[in-house]
Amino acid sequence: MQKDEIPSWIFTGKNGIQGPVEGSRYYSSLADEWLPTKAEGFWIKPLFEDTERGEKTLLMKVDPGAHAASHTHEGELEQLFVLQGSFFDQDRTLNVGDYCCRAPDAAHSAGSVHGAILLLIYTRC
Repeated sequence: MQKDEIPSWIFTGKNGIQGPVEGSRYYSSLADEWLPTKAEGFWIKPLFEDTERGEKTLLMKVDPGAHAASHTHEGELEQLFVLQGSFFDQDRTLNVGDYCCRAPDAAHSAGSVHGAILLLIYTRC
């Protein structure tokens, strides 16, 4: 690489990486604060978003005792992976290492008895 060339990877600051992405991009969410959502007790840290492709990846923290009533994510496939704690929906409780994939517009509730941290991936269909 020549002295004036910009590498294909860069470290990105606050609020995740914005797409499109070429090469590798790196981001550390540790320094960022959890951002509140419309649902009380649910917090997010955006990791990646590409609005043109309809892709979002984020961390979600669910406070102990938090619950969100039945809702949908209009036109979005939702994937979630439990990293810490446990998380429940209308059908079951998911624990560390559990994964769930929801069809676009699938109604579901959400919550946690003792708290949880999830990796969420949304893809517009």
